[in-house]
This record gives sequence, C-alpha cells and structure tokens, in this order.
Amino acid sequence: MLARKILAGVACTALALTLGACGSQTPTETPGAGASSGAATGEVRLWVMEGSLSDESRQYLIDEFATANPGSELKIEVQQWDGIVSKLQTSLASKNESPDLVEIGNTQTTTFTTVGAFADVTDMKATLGGDDLIPSFVDASTVDGSIYAYPLYAGARAVYYRTDLFEAAGIEVPTTIDEFTEAAIALQAANPEGTPNFSGMYLAAVDPHGVESYLFPQGFDYAKQDGDKWVGQASTPESIAALTNLQKLFAEGTTYALDSQAGQKAFERYFNEGTTGILIGTGNVGTKIDQALWDADKVGVFAVPSAEPGVPGSTFAGGSNIALAQNSPNPELARKALELIFSEGFQTRLAEDGWVPGNTAYSDAVTGPFGAMSGDIINNSKLTPNNPGWGVAFGSTQLNEFFTRIAKGEDVTAVAEAFDAQVATDLNK
Repeated sequence: MLARKILAGVACTALALTLGACGSQTPTETPGAGASSGAATGEVRLWVMEGSLSDESRQYLIDEFATANPGSELKIEVQQWDGIVSKLQTSLASKNESPDLVEIGNTQTTTFTTVGAFADVTDMKATLGGDDLIPSFVDASTVDGSIYAYPLYAGARAVYYRTDLFEAAGIEVPTTIDEFTEAAIALQAANPEGTPNFSGMYLAAVDPHGVESYLFPQGFDYAKQDGDKWVGQASTPESIAALTNLQKLFAEGTTYALDSQAGQKAFERYFNEGTTGILIGTGNVGTKIDQALWDADKVGVFAVPSAEPGVPGSTFAGGSNIALAQNSPNPELARKALELIFSEGFQTRLAEDGWVPGNTAYSDAVTGPFGAMSGDIINNSKLTPNNPGWGVAFGSTQLNEFFTRIAKGEDVTAVAEAFDAQVATDLNK
C-alpha cells in the first residue's frame, strides 16, 4: 500500500490527474465508488483503440452483451492512439465523462494503474482466465499485490516477405539479425521487378514498435533500473551498435524512413502494391495482405531473428490491457462485459483477427503460418520500461522524434546521449 501511495504521488504530479489515489480514496474501496448508478440495466461505454478490434468483433460484443443483459447496451467508442494519454487524463478523472471500460496500451498501463484511475479487479482473475492470462501483462498491471487491468491481446511481431521477390533476387531467408539487415538492403538494390521507388523493407521512424522489433534483437535497450534510479541505456556500446545498423538500414534498405503517420497506419498497402518486399508486423497485418498474394504463394512469414541462428529475436510485445475505470457509472454491468470479453467466444475471435488473445488457452486459434510461431515470439518478446512516467514522457511523439533524428543521419552517439539524459530526468521524478 505504501508503495502505491508513493507512486501515486509521483504520477499524479506528472499527469495532473484528479483521481481517487490523488485524494483520500484508497484502492480497497468498491469499484466505481461514488458512481451515479449501479443499476441492473443501463449503458456500458467501452473505449477501444483504433485498429484493435475488427468491425465484426465489435458487433459480436454488442450483440452478445444485449442478449445476455436484456434492456442494457454495450456502446463501443473507437479512440485514436495520438493524444490518448491526455484524453484519458481528462476523462478518467471525471465521474460524468468517464467510460466504464478502457483498452489501454501496455506501455501506458503502469502510468494509470499507479494513480487510482482503475478499479481493483483482483477478484476476477480466476473467472477471466487465471494462470492462462499473459503473465507479463498481468504483472505490469499489478500494484501492491492487487490487479487493476487484464491482458486483452498481445501483438506478436514477425516478418512478412515476398517469396517471389526473394527468389528473383537470389536472397535466402535470413537466420540472424545481421543477415536480415543485409537481406533488406540487397532486396532494395536488386529491385527484381524494376518498381519505381522500390523499398527493400518498410521501416519508418514513426513506427516505434516496428523499429524496436529491429533494435531489441541486437541488444538495444531504453533504460534499466539500478537500485532506486532509472538509467538510460541508449548510449551503451550494444545500443549504439544497434542504432548504427538502424541508420544504415534507414539509408539503404528502406525508402520509407520518413514516412508520415498517416502512411504508416496503412503500411500493408505498400506490400500489396509491390513497392516493398518486407514488413515487420503483428498477426492481424497478415489479414490485411491481399488474399491473391497468399493464394499465389507469394507471401512468407518468419520470426525476426536474433544474433543466434534459429532463435527468435526479442521483438516488442505490443498489445493492450483492459481496465474497469474507478469512476465507472455502471461497474456491475461493466464486470459482466469483462466476462464476455474474456469468454471463449470472443477470445477466439481475437485470435482469428490475428492477435494472441489475453487468455493464452485460446492462442491455438491464431490461424495461418503466423499462428504456429506466435507463442515462441511472445515468450521471447520484450516490453518498454515498466515505469509510471514512461507513458507520459516517452509517448509516440518523443520516440518518433528520437528515431527521426537517426533516420535523418544525425550523429548516433549524440542523439543517444541526449535520450539518456531525458531518461534520467523524466523517469526519476
């Protein structure tokens, strides 16, 4: 409890949240305490993030909730990733504006679980999946032994590649991360079909999780905890070597290093159009690749390699948790919606959409070549620093700037040292 209160004080200052933990409310109070309604019927508002759930999956939840709870409605509101932290700060602090359930990225979870934004839902663990729930996600949502969010899905990342372009260019499937770098550069140089502005690989500075999935297998790290202090790791020898390789890949292996955020959001279209031959993407990206390419056996999948042949690299473990807001107007109905979200029917749908479901008991439902390797990828994956300030100080804007400086050819060591200085300032407040 003491640790939670200390963290709450730190995070409240950083976030300027007017939430329970910043005042007199304690984590042991009834979820949604002070809410206007705990009625048997009503509306449950669920915030989900852009690109997370397919239209069919959202409709499934709406229909099933209505059937199971006559007279009640599940309203799903899609939110944009850009600016979501600020929006959550405002909405979760308000008893009038707060949604009931919130999908939150795993890099932002710690920020909000430590300030009383979410209700204690420890008692639901067995009902929602128990030990089959992704352990690292549960750990990141646990404070002082209490659980404040559960894993919705994990976005295991692998490599999609054009088998026909590799064959035409005489390139073998890489088995190490160095071979992977060489393959992207070689493919761009070969441009087997003579495509204008052809890019060996899609890699953009505005896609930090894609970039991380290239850097982490090389030993790159953002920060580590040393006693009570967080210390930046971007300027260590291992990280500098990885960033140097990244700068080379930006210069010679991709034409999309400075792609816009709008372009990155639908980057699979470049693959479909034939203007790039390699993507690093989550399982659901495979569902967006043209079926004609799959049918023609022109698409292959392999795990991002590590330095050791045959061993998957430590890609970023993207994904989201789902939490019950402390200020939920309808906490009891929201709990029923949580039970639906973690039911076999919906968890299987998540897997069919290409995600590794929060309840790994249903991960076998991930289809296609990606599904067979998704478990190993998740087990070898890596998260960003588990610090309450990370989601605020190092959101997409700050990481985009960091990688954009590398992409523009700035001095790698100088950029890395500046980043480490920011870590020392912002993660130790």
